[in-house]
Amino acid sequence: MDGLNTAPKGKCPVMHGANTRADGMAMNWWPNALNLDILHQHDSKTNPLKGFSYREALKTLDVAALKRDLHALMTDSQEWWPADWGHYGGLFIRMAWHAAGSYRLADGRGGGGTGNQRFAPLNSWPDNANLDKARRLLWPIKKKYGNQVSWADLLILAGNIAYESMGLKTFGFGFGREDIWHPEKDIYWGAEKEWLAPSDGRYEDIMDASTMENPLAAVQMGLIYVNPEGVNGVPDPLRTAAHVRETFARMAMDDEETAALTAGGHTVGKTHGNGDAAKLGPVPEGADIAEQGLGWMNHETRSVGRNTVTSGIEGAWTTHPTKWDNGYFDLLFGYEWELKKSPAGAWQWMPINIREEDMPVDVEDPSIRVMPIMTDADMAMKMDPAYRAICERFHRDHAYFSETFARAWFKLTHRDMGPKIRYFGPDVPAEDLIWQDPVPAGRRDYDVAAVKAKIAACGLSAADMIATAWDSARTYRGSDMRGGTDGARIRLAPQKDWEGNEPARLSRVLGVLEGIASETGASVADVIVLAGSHAVEQAAKAAGFDVAVPFAAGRGDATQEQTDVASFKALEPLADGFRNWLKKDYTVSPEEMLLDRAQLLGLTAQEMTVLVGGLRALGVNHGGTKHGVFSDRTGALTTDFFVGLTDMAYRWEPVGKNLYHLVDRKSGAVKWTATRVDLVFGSNSILRAYAEVYAQDDGQEKFVKDFVAAWTKVMNAGRFDLN
Repeated sequence: MDGLNTAPKGKCPVMHGANTRADGMAMNWWPNALNLDILHQHDSKTNPLKGFSYREALKTLDVAALKRDLHALMTDSQEWWPADWGHYGGLFIRMAWHAAGSYRLADGRGGGGTGNQRFAPLNSWPDNANLDKARRLLWPIKKKYGNQVSWADLLILAGNIAYESMGLKTFGFGFGREDIWHPEKDIYWGAEKEWLAPSDGRYEDIMDASTMENPLAAVQMGLIYVNPEGVNGVPDPLRTAAHVRETFARMAMDDEETAALTAGGHTVGKTHGNGDAAKLGPVPEGADIAEQGLGWMNHETRSVGRNTVTSGIEGAWTTHPTKWDNGYFDLLFGYEWELKKSPAGAWQWMPINIREEDMPVDVEDPSIRVMPIMTDADMAMKMDPAYRAICERFHRDHAYFSETFARAWFKLTHRDMGPKIRYFGPDVPAEDLIWQDPVPAGRRDYDVAAVKAKIAACGLSAADMIATAWDSARTYRGSDMRGGTDGARIRLAPQKDWEGNEPARLSRVLGVLEGIASETGASVADVIVLAGSHAVEQAAKAAGFDVAVPFAAGRGDATQEQTDVASFKALEPLADGFRNWLKKDYTVSPEEMLLDRAQLLGLTAQEMTVLVGGLRALGVNHGGTKHGVFSDRTGALTTDFFVGLTDMAYRWEPVGKNLYHLVDRKSGAVKWTATRVDLVFGSNSILRAYAEVYAQDDGQEKFVKDFVAAWTKVMNAGRFDLN
């Protein structure tokens, strides 16, 4: 947590207007315009490696040689940025930690899976100060191995090797993270307009950590976790403990994992505040061109080695900061601590009457002993009863602490990679971990035609089958590769009871589909998708088109024991514009929530458009409502939604907060009803352009083809066995 630390909203499930409203000049001229850029942010035009397969490149990587080079780098101290005590371990661990630690469970965004630490805003966050130096130290190795290893993998692997080089037996490592080539615009980091603004704006009540605005996890803009000096920079370990607990829970960690990560992260390395932070230059994104991507440079005084300024806090936590040992607990529990100010003016805790032999040596001169420190979060481990009990056990049993930390570190650095099938390399652990959402392999050798025949004769309505398949698939999040149809977790807790899944209807439908699965040997997951796709084929036929919806067998059925109920709660849809449903009113608009869901599903604006129009025509609205169903042929895969939306014989009149009537201009009679999610496809200029393509007299055939393609994409989201 060594980052530069210089100077009432309701809970909301998705990013806010700052991300979904038009930006640039449009932000000032048309502040309410919906910004669709997040659906196309990683367009192929930004990728310099078109046609490149990272997984194939990994097969040629000499992993052992790469690891040897990283081990050598740990003690290859460079004059331009010398290593503390001649060992870069602490720096590279912090780099990997802060890459992975931006992950949050609520929407699966953040994390180290894309190498996004290279780009703004993360490369210039106060909490990431001087990590630009760590990445630059890694450049010779990246240069040597080229595209055989991604930046995303290299950043995390360097942290793993750093721990190993200091004596920790790590739990394992999986390659497979692919780099992005442009800043991620879809991540809402907070509404603040300045770095490290007071935390109060993120909470309904700053005294109640649980009231932090969703989906945020960090307590302030520009921090990874919590303020190391205390809440809003005011030391109070018990208050800090509550915020540590909430923040780490929002990053998918329990109390034991949180305590292990805090202690294990501070067992090695140090914080830096032996100087004047005011003398530091601009952050990387704001620095002069001559700095060549480096920031926080001090050209006035010596600013390396013992004079480095990063967090403003100054000192190491342990006696031997380059060794994996029990020194953190020895000092934390072996001494009383008092508040002091660092040379840079930051609050830190320092031991009272410490023995000289327990003091770490200076990073440059081993003949000099210096004072160790603790942050407010460290003191929380001592003063909070639950954390203290855990840490006392760690202190008594170093082997248990080491194993617990190694597993928590592995989870921290792999949490956003998705299922284990995406991991690659010789160090992937054989053990299946529940947070990896394990799913048994499904069969592929059953008779698909026989299953379809039973589905056709089962008596379920097309709307029931389509809605169930959609509800199973819509849980997929491309942010952390979780959810989707594989596993059929829609039949398990907590998904079977989600309001958005219409539990009573779902139970009835699953009762039929599970019977078909049992009779045919297909998985329930496959039968759910096959039933929905069969119903789409029949709807297309009703519209005059014979189409075959592609189907790939092989999904498995997860068990309740393989399902981490607590973490799956975060996947619950609180809105689904595709089925015209809102659980309740939120501070963001329904159309923004639709955009959020579409982005998580990996859809383009055009795919979002065709799916909404098609699902309206199919009559699968949540609860059977008629909003947006602009058709007398409900159930047929027609373009009626787009035709009705663009028909100028009618006008739209608001009759409620999220309800509109389509009124005949001549008679005044009400023809249809709609919500904001429906009308945005007529009001937004870009979405209207797509809608008009399908509303044209020659648009029907293209519509059916495009709908089937988009439907299949959603049904196969998360099917990494197909890649």
